[in-house]
Amino acid sequence: MRQSERWTPLHTQLHQVLRQRQFLPPHSKVLLAFSGGQDSFCLLQLLIDLQPKWGWDLALAHGDHGWPSDAAENAQYVVQIADQYQLPLFARRAPTELRSEAAGRRWRYQILTEIAEKQGCSIVVTAHTASDRAETLLYNLIRGSGTDGLQALSWQRPLSAQVHLVRPLLAATRAQTGEFCAQRQLPIWEDGMNQELAYRRNRIRLGVLPYLKTHFNPQVETALAHTAEILQAEVAFLESETQRLLAESIPHQPPVLSSAPSPPCLGYINRRKLQSAPTAIQRRALRQFLQNTLSLSANFQQVEKVSALITAPNRSRTDPLTKTWVAAVLDPWIVICPAAWA
Repeated sequence: MRQSERWTPLHTQLHQVLRQRQFLPPHSKVLLAFSGGQDSFCLLQLLIDLQPKWGWDLALAHGDHGWPSDAAENAQYVVQIADQYQLPLFARRAPTELRSEAAGRRWRYQILTEIAEKQGCSIVVTAHTASDRAETLLYNLIRGSGTDGLQALSWQRPLSAQVHLVRPLLAATRAQTGEFCAQRQLPIWEDGMNQELAYRRNRIRLGVLPYLKTHFNPQVETALAHTAEILQAEVAFLESETQRLLAESIPHQPPVLSSAPSPPCLGYINRRKLQSAPTAIQRRALRQFLQNTLSLSANFQQVEKVSALITAPNRSRTDPLTKTWVAAVLDPWIVICPAAWA
């Protein structure tokens, strides 16, 4: 097939993204997570078509969860596609059944990292799209996530000290990848699990998003993906300000207190420094303070209880944050101290 016949707007879009973001450098070793489904097959073909321009060393990785019932057939199909494209394939099968979405996701990223490190690939590529980004934003919003959860699927993130995860299709929708696969007559693997409404993300994909498209915004996936992109930049700014505030508010050495608790406090943060910060930064700083001192993934209510101590009278305290620890005011400090002492 001639270059003019196979070059599509999606090729142009991806090529421009790669030139702008520079996260798939020329001649780098790239490991593509490949299921054979619509999105991953689309990305495979795009990378193959762009390879002469970039000179990547491509390989495929596939994880067999052991489910659904046709998982073994899917794995064999992936072997056939790798042979057809003459690409190295590194396949793994889960030692035990991974029945939950979260468990499957953790295992996939674990094996992708291990394979990439062993094969000397510095980059793992997945075929997440703007549609996946929109679904993730809605899913996290419904669960009550803060802005960190709503930024939803970054373009890249580290998997280990040696390996980065890259998602180059985040500007494309699932409709675009489907159209591309149809035009190129790619033999995509139809995963029956994508139609099972027992999975929450499928209910968002098959029910919520189509309703929003029909009744609110035909371009809702793109709009939500853009929102996630905006939030990603804003979260990065908030995080930098939070780290600056924490550096100013947390002492390098435990302060000397007029009446020392026994056992000693776990942590100290200067509430006078917190008072000068915007509420959004206060909340982020206190959430991280609780995580660092108590290994507590604090919810909104817990953070608000500690936030109230910023302006509370001396010796004020929260109810127990864990079984044995509370936050209390020992001016100018908010401290994490034993519940019995406070």
